[in-house]
Amino acid sequence: MLRAITDLVANTPPDRIRQLAGLIKALPGPNAASELSGWTLTSGGRLRVKALTESWAASDISAMELAGMLVGASHAYHEAKTEQTTELVWTGPSSELIATRKTEQALLQVIQGAENKLFLTSFVTYKLTSVMDALAAAIERGVHVSMLLESSDQHGGGVSVDGIGHMKQALPTVRLYSWNEKTEPFSGGKVHAKVAVTDERLCFISSANLTGHAMEKNMEAGVLIAGGTIPRNLHRHLEALDTTRVITRV
Repeated sequence: MLRAITDLVANTPPDRIRQLAGLIKALPGPNAASELSGWTLTSGGRLRVKALTESWAASDISAMELAGMLVGASHAYHEAKTEQTTELVWTGPSSELIATRKTEQALLQVIQGAENKLFLTSFVTYKLTSVMDALAAAIERGVHVSMLLESSDQHGGGVSVDGIGHMKQALPTVRLYSWNEKTEPFSGGKVHAKVAVTDERLCFISSANLTGHAMEKNMEAGVLIAGGTIPRNLHRHLEALDTTRVITRV
């Protein structure tokens, strides 16, 4: 029954669920469930109501209890849906059948939406004017910007381009971190995470490095997540890596 209720409320607006609950309250029991046939507007709705009434007939739940379960489940589902949204982000060839956000658009949304603090990570950073301009604007309005980047091979890292040195020169007030002091299980590891998170409320998790090719030419995929626990936990995790000295300021 819980599965049937979940399926129904996930595919039905709250006001329609309240209407259905009112109809159910007036029924003497599941044997009169055929009276609900007029409520359904689609074939999918009819199948979901059928699954609900069949599971109701196999239970000892009253009409009032079932109505309350429907209204409560609907409220909880739509509150949770409002609390967190997830959006697909894609760069590269488009199918033109599925709507997606572009990588650069999503990244700029995170940076431009920052009010207090912003944390980014990348393996490589190279020739990305739009992002650098957005970071400079964030710093100008008082945002505390932190970045974890892979060190160059001249500084014990795994990339030939000195992204950290370039970032220091371009944005001297940014808090820059490296992951050079690795414990044995992680010896030889690289900073392969590509994330941007702001104010514990909005994050972008992607395959894309901070490069022009990643924003414009490569096939890259990611998700933009607003609200909920993921942005909060990700932001706190990155800050905890600093607190516990897993990463070091450079």
